[in-house]
Amino acid sequence: MKLTRKEKSKLIVEGFITIGLILILYYAAFLIFNRMLVDSPEIIRGFWFFSDAIISVRGNQIISLTPFFIIFLTIVATGTIYWRLKRRYKQMQLNHIISELHYIAEGHYEHRITTDFGGDMEKVVESIHVLVDSTVQAMEDERQIEQSKDELITNVSHDIRTPLTSIIGYLGLIEERRYQNEEELLKYTHTAYTKAKQMKVLVEDLFEYTKVRQTTTPLNLSEFDMVQLLEQLVADFELEAEKKNMVIEVVTSYESVQMEADTEKLVRVFNNLISNALKYGKGGKKVFIEVQKTGKEAIISVNNDGQPIPQKSLDQLFDRFYRVEESRSQETGGTGLGLAIAQSIVALHGGYIYASSDRTLTRFVMHLPLKQLAEKNND
Repeated sequence: MKLTRKEKSKLIVEGFITIGLILILYYAAFLIFNRMLVDSPEIIRGFWFFSDAIISVRGNQIISLTPFFIIFLTIVATGTIYWRLKRRYKQMQLNHIISELHYIAEGHYEHRITTDFGGDMEKVVESIHVLVDSTVQAMEDERQIEQSKDELITNVSHDIRTPLTSIIGYLGLIEERRYQNEEELLKYTHTAYTKAKQMKVLVEDLFEYTKVRQTTTPLNLSEFDMVQLLEQLVADFELEAEKKNMVIEVVTSYESVQMEADTEKLVRVFNNLISNALKYGKGGKKVFIEVQKTGKEAIISVNNDGQPIPQKSLDQLFDRFYRVEESRSQETGGTGLGLAIAQSIVALHGGYIYASSDRTLTRFVMHLPLKQLAEKNND
């Protein structure tokens, strides 16, 4: 810490005061000792075995101090002055740190206290910086959580309001009997029913999303064969793939990949990824699921050769309510929660998922551990 001119002046004054006090103390001790020598010489001479090394005495008067004793007194005085000045300097450092802390507490969280103190004081300053950084990070996390909540409310409100407006509108027409015939009445009720189902899907997805986002959500673990599970899912989607003139299959060199996981939740993930591949892989001819195993994890990718996903959208695919199709129409897109739910389920299993896309292939790749941790089993 660099001292200001005022602080340097204080240290100099402190040094002179200390020197003065030491000289006064020495002089008082000299007078007392000399008086004792005059009044009670027998007591002093009783300790004469070491006094010759300290003082020179003639009669009952101290005539001089020996060089050894002068050096000893000088060392004591120097040590005392050093100790006093060092203590005062540390007090100045502490006052400086307190002043800087007050400045930071006023909202200047980017400010840093100078760290050229050395010794324990520097460790204190570094600890303060760590505390400030963690506090700032906590505040930023809280701000992002609040922003995330606001975005959630905004998106949910938008996606619910649109079908709800249609439901109220068509039911209002029916309530006011503003239809020409039974066919038009059925058209109104069918539209209201369709919009109500869209709202139901959104609410169910939202509930599922909030549930799987919690790290304490328990997993119903079981042993199963991943290859067999995927082949069963592919069989369920074959009819839909045929309607879109696409081929769907499982591609793997393994006859069996034994895993431990929550199959119900993983089926939700694969259903979403396969549905998206069939729905949005426009112009594609095939959807294939690759299964690989490396070390203690399985790598499963859902691939399609259809229209690529724009590069700018890849980083946001797993954000809740994000849709590559920007109109946010539920006629052409889902709730925007499917991939966010998939990511959360994979994370619950201790894995991760990412996407890549180019002109030849769009891939959603999952890395999943073959075995779950012991604490997951205890849940």
